[in-house]
Amino acid sequence: MSNNRIAIDIDSQNDRGQIFVNEEALYIISGIAATEVEGVDSLYGNITRENISKCGMKKLSKGIKLVIDKSQKNVVVYLKVNINYSKSLVSASKEVQDRVKTSIENMLGFSVKAVNVHISDVVMD
Repeated sequence: MSNNRIAIDIDSQNDRGQIFVNEEALYIISGIAATEVEGVDSLYGNITRENISKCGMKKLSKGIKLVIDKSQKNVVVYLKVNINYSKSLVSASKEVQDRVKTSIENMLGFSVKAVNVHISDVVMD
């Protein structure tokens, strides 16, 4: 298997097998979840919700960093976001943390240890 795949056991007691998730999926999930938050204009590099899936991991990794512990099935997420001037930076950042954490945990079953938000820019509407 490729190094950028993460093996997640579905149900080892019933020996059903494994699901293999490409690491890029974690970047996409994190990016979409963050940019769905009202007030978040884009990720670092002006990556918007509309073009996240087209960007690919190389471009996304400029605005998202993941520290993945495959054996423990947990992740720490670092995000660089651009937030609209009209939105509270603190409340938007907290919502980004909640949304990213919930999305990863619900979609992959990974535990999210932390979501660290770095505000790269404040954007005028």
